[in-house]
Amino acid sequence: MGEAGSALDELAHRSGTWLARSAAPPPRHTAAVVAGPFDRVAWRDVYEQSAALRELAEDLGRRHDHTADLLTDVFLAACQAAPRLRDRAEMAPSHLVNHQVVAALTHSAGFAELHRETAGDAYAAAMAVLAQAPALRGLLERTRQARDRAQQADRARQDAAAAAARVGEALREAAEEADADGAVPAPAADAVRGAIEAAEAAEAAARQEAGAAAQALAAALPGIRAAARNATATAADAVRQEAALMRAWGVGAGRLERMPFDERARLAERLRGGRLARWADLIGRFRQMAAGERARKVENATGELVGVTLGDDLSRVIPSELAVLGVPELRAVFAARYAAGELMLYDTRGEQSTGRGAVIACVDTSHSMYAEGPGGITREAWSKACALALLDQARHAGRDFVGILFSAADKIQVFRFPGDRPADIADVLDFAETFLGGGTDFQRPLGTAAALLEEEFEDTARGRGDIVLITDDACEVTEKWVRGWNEAKHRLGFRLFGVAVATPDATGAGSVLESLCDNLRTVDDLTDVHSAADLFRVI
Repeated sequence: MGEAGSALDELAHRSGTWLARSAAPPPRHTAAVVAGPFDRVAWRDVYEQSAALRELAEDLGRRHDHTADLLTDVFLAACQAAPRLRDRAEMAPSHLVNHQVVAALTHSAGFAELHRETAGDAYAAAMAVLAQAPALRGLLERTRQARDRAQQADRARQDAAAAAARVGEALREAAEEADADGAVPAPAADAVRGAIEAAEAAEAAARQEAGAAAQALAAALPGIRAAARNATATAADAVRQEAALMRAWGVGAGRLERMPFDERARLAERLRGGRLARWADLIGRFRQMAAGERARKVENATGELVGVTLGDDLSRVIPSELAVLGVPELRAVFAARYAAGELMLYDTRGEQSTGRGAVIACVDTSHSMYAEGPGGITREAWSKACALALLDQARHAGRDFVGILFSAADKIQVFRFPGDRPADIADVLDFAETFLGGGTDFQRPLGTAAALLEEEFEDTARGRGDIVLITDDACEVTEKWVRGWNEAKHRLGFRLFGVAVATPDATGAGSVLESLCDNLRTVDDLTDVHSAADLFRVI
C-alpha cells in the first residue's frame, strides 16, 4: 500500500517486545512472610479474638496504607517455627517497605530471644505485635516518604503493564484491517506506533519511579534497622516478663496453650495489675525452692547414720549380727535377741515423716502485715508466697489444701482446694489477693483448721494433717480453748508449724506460739525464701 500503510510483519516485529511484556506477569505478593492456610487461620482467629489488635490495625490504617499486611507479617514471623521471607523481587513495589521492616525485625539481635517465647504460641505472638506497636507507629511515620515513592512506583509499573497491553490490542486491530498482502491501513499502523511510543514512555517512567523508590528506601534503611532492634528487644522483654509471671503463679505452658485467647488476656491483665504483681519474682523463687526441696525428700528414708543402737528392725541390723546366722549353733541366740529387741542396729537420724491429711495454711492478714522488710518486701507478700508454695506442695502429694486468711476474731475467709482436681487460677488469685485488715486472733483460724481436719478424718479416715500458722503477732488463747485444741490434736494426729514473720519476740520461751507449735521458727530476712526450706521436706 506504499505510504498508505505498513506491512503487518514490520509492525509485529516492532511490537514483539511489548507483546511479551503484555503477557501475564509473574505474581507480585503483598505478604512478606510465606504462609500456608493454617498460618492464615491462626492470624484470623487471633485477630478476631483480640480487640487490641483490631484497634491497632484500625488506628494504623487511618494514617497509612497496607498496615494490615504489615501486622500480619509481624505476627507470622513471631508465630511460625521457621519463618521464611519472600525474595524482594517477588514483592509488589507498594509492599517493599513492609518487606524491609519485617526483614529488619527478623534479622535484629533480639529476634531470636523473642522467637523462643513466641514460636507456636499465637497468643504470645499477638502480644509481641502489640508490644511493638509504638515502634511500628514510628517506623510508619519515618518511612512515609519511602512508602509514597513505593506507591508511585507501583502505579507506574501498573501503567507500564497497561501500556504494553494496549500495544497488543492495537496490533490485533491492525491485523484485522490488513489486506491479503499484509498491508495495514495508515490509521491502524499509526495507532500501533503510537501505542509502542506510549509503552516506551511508560516503561521509562516506571524505571525512574522504581529508582526513586529504591533510593528512598535505602535512605530509610538505617532508621528501620535501629527501630527494629528496639522493637524486638521491647517485645522480647514484654513476652518474657509475662511468661515469667505465669510461671511464678504456677500456670504452665500446656495450660496456657489450652486457654482461650480472651481468658488468657484477662488472666495476664489481672496478674499484672493485682496486689501481689510486684512480688511475682518472690513467689516464683518460693515455688522453685519448694520444688527443689521436694526433689531432695525421700519418703521413709533412713536418714543420717549417727551410731549403733539396740532394737528389732531387721532392715538396720549391722553386718556382724547377720554373720551370726551363718553359724547354726548361734541362730537360736539371734532369735532370742531379736525377740527381746536387743539386736545391734544402725542408729539414724532423719526428717520427720510427712503427713497424709490436708495441708492448711493459716495466714495472718492483720494491718501489721503491711509492714515492709528488707528489699521492700512486705510481710504479707512473704506469707502469701510461702502459702502458694504450700499449695503446690499439697497438690504434688495429692493432698487437699486449705488457705485460711484471718485477722480479728470476726474476720476470717476460707479457700478450699481439693487435691483431686486442678486448682482454678482465679480461686488461687482470690486467695492471694484477699487482705482482711484489723487485729489478730489465733483461736478462730486454728479452731477452723482443726474442724476441717476432723471433717476430713470422718469423711475419708485420713489423719496426720499439717497446719502452718504464719503470723507477725502474738495473742492470748484461753485455757478452755487450749484443752479442746490438745484433744483434737491428739485425736487427729495433726501437726502445727509456726512461722513468726519479723517478730522474734513472739517465739520466746513461754510464748503462745512456743506452747502451741510442734515446729517453730522466726523469719527476719524476707528476701530469703530458704529460711522456710525445711517445711517442704517434712510437709
